[in-house]
Amino acid sequence: MAKDKKMVESITARDVDFAQWYTDVVKKAELTGYTSVKGCMVFKPAGYAIWENIQSELDRRFKESGVQNVYLPMLIPESLLDMEKDHVEGFAPEVAWVTQGGLNELTERMCIRPTSETLFCDLYAKDIQSYRDLPKVYNQWCSVLRWEKTTRPFLRSREFLWQEGHTAHATAEEAEERTLTMLNVYADFVEEFLAIPVVRGRKTDKEKFAGAEATYTIEALMHDGQALQSGTSHNFGDGFAKAFGIQYTDKDNTLKYVHQTSWGMTTRLIGAIIMVHGDDDGLVLPPKVAPTQCVVIPIRQKAEGVLEKAEEVTAALKAAGIRVKLDDTDRSPGWKFADQEMRGFPMRIELGPKDIENGECVLVRRDTREKITVAISEAAEKAAELLETIQKEMLERARTFRDEHTWEASDYETFKKTIEEKPGFVKAAWCEDRACEDQIKEDTRATSRCIPIGPAGEAKEGAVCVCCGKPAKKLVYWGRAY
Repeated sequence: MAKDKKMVESITARDVDFAQWYTDVVKKAELTGYTSVKGCMVFKPAGYAIWENIQSELDRRFKESGVQNVYLPMLIPESLLDMEKDHVEGFAPEVAWVTQGGLNELTERMCIRPTSETLFCDLYAKDIQSYRDLPKVYNQWCSVLRWEKTTRPFLRSREFLWQEGHTAHATAEEAEERTLTMLNVYADFVEEFLAIPVVRGRKTDKEKFAGAEATYTIEALMHDGQALQSGTSHNFGDGFAKAFGIQYTDKDNTLKYVHQTSWGMTTRLIGAIIMVHGDDDGLVLPPKVAPTQCVVIPIRQKAEGVLEKAEEVTAALKAAGIRVKLDDTDRSPGWKFADQEMRGFPMRIELGPKDIENGECVLVRRDTREKITVAISEAAEKAAELLETIQKEMLERARTFRDEHTWEASDYETFKKTIEEKPGFVKAAWCEDRACEDQIKEDTRATSRCIPIGPAGEAKEGAVCVCCGKPAKKLVYWGRAY
């Protein structure tokens, strides 16, 4: 089969050059394509289908928690954006401006949304009058534009797809509850659907979203030991409400400001799937998110009865709810095997004349390459069971990798050496002084990823800051990140 694997020879080994391996996989699996618009990418069918599955499942989970979908304009008047100064300062370097409409110069320039907080605030200021109008729990699926200097497919592009939730509540307690609810929706989704383990926590003040009181995050660890922020949920308090005059009349007939939240996930999740699960032969997709879960590959398909039996098996799998396709092209079986592996389809079924004679077929796992012979009559049932096993074991392997690459450091020399020599998360105590956080980044290029929620985020009694040696207050996950 070696000669049939020429198609994957151009995939650089992960341990040789991880960044190049990533680019090779994205290109060879035909997930994206480059465009004439610098910094923007084309989502090819294989890549967009993954996003569609992510969107569908996330949307289902959102609606179960009471979220409603809306859609707002992509243009934001400058005067509206300027109403929240902290927010503007956070995005100013990345904003793209529209200054002309048709042949006429605009009287007021408009930015193409980098995010939509100001638009939602404008909407809520008009729609919220009474406590009876609350809560507002809205989400929109859209694209945003940020003028990034350095781009990489999925991980960072100027235009990208995402969802952004924006809510308004009567009390601070309700806003905090929604903030944490969405954080947990994200974490459960990423672990259960994408088979990627995450650390849930709160961002430091330095790393939180501009204009937010608190930002919560889920952090995942990639195969190269770098962290990837995979979803964030922000508690805005009443800061935006005061800037935009979003008030309501409460039951006691007094005017009060609403409390708001915002939360988002993007197409960078596709990059996370690639970097957590992929191998030197290409993609490895978890079954739940895979657009094609199984490929049926007939061996010697021109032999009598082979293609017909392959079609029969394909129909049985489809009837069982498995996303399956039949590869009846005139390529060699070896080429088809390599193609299936490179594209990351979770499983293939091999079926040839001898198999049919014995009433059997062969199920081959993409993640472990294990081959399992089953009766043709049981192919659909066994395939469904195997897909569940693959999903579960992919998460277990990723969690084991994450745990084996999570280190601890109690002094600065150990911390710096660990960051440099042992890629992954480093758990270390911190005094909450911004100066120490800045010093760590300057010395190691590592940033605070998150402070675990609850008691796990409190420094142990007697612990000292890993940087300055003063009494510590928090336990922080640190790491280099995308």
